[in-house]
Amino acid sequence: MVGGPFYNIRLGRKDSFESYAKDVEGHIARPNMTIDTIINMFASKNLNVQEMVALVGAHTIGFSHCSEFSKRIFKFSQTSEFDPSMNPTFAQELQKLCANYSKDMAAYNDVMTPGKFDNMYYINLQKGLGLLASDQAMISDPRTKPLVELYAKDQDAFFKAFAHAMEKVSVYQVKTGKMGEVRRRCDVVNHLQVNPNKKIAS
Repeated sequence: MVGGPFYNIRLGRKDSFESYAKDVEGHIARPNMTIDTIINMFASKNLNVQEMVALVGAHTIGFSHCSEFSKRIFKFSQTSEFDPSMNPTFAQELQKLCANYSKDMAAYNDVMTPGKFDNMYYINLQKGLGLLASDQAMISDPRTKPLVELYAKDQDAFFKAFAHAMEKVSVYQVKTGKMGEVRRRCDVVNHLQVNPNKKIAS
């Protein structure tokens, strides 16, 4: 729908019988994490650096709340108001947008083509237009920089790498048999769902 690559997803994957927000921490990357931490987190899921950089390219669409990057644009240090790795004009526009970030304001992850799945995200990183600190850091780390440069130059290479990584993620720790269930609603386990067709006496 937004121009990204096609990839196959195997049918029949089951969901867990339990789902708790508290279990998420430690399993997804956060904007304030170092590249080392993120690489190690992905490695624990059997995903290498190339697959990590490709998957983070999903930030080519969507948005992030100002609270996720406010430390980059307000009083960053004693010598700089904003993170010097950011494009100055970009940082100043974000300061305006997020002036009242406590009110849950947000910005597009890809300021150039926010509604299109393309390789602009990587091009943005080369220009200091990365919104999140963890994303922008990929252009300076020797392990990730060559991949950022490759995907910025070659959209087909990004699409192929992204599709491959998504297919790999889709079969990670698959639950079979009685280990899981096919949820009627993906965000709620079946036994907690209310049957909309069941009439309740008043």
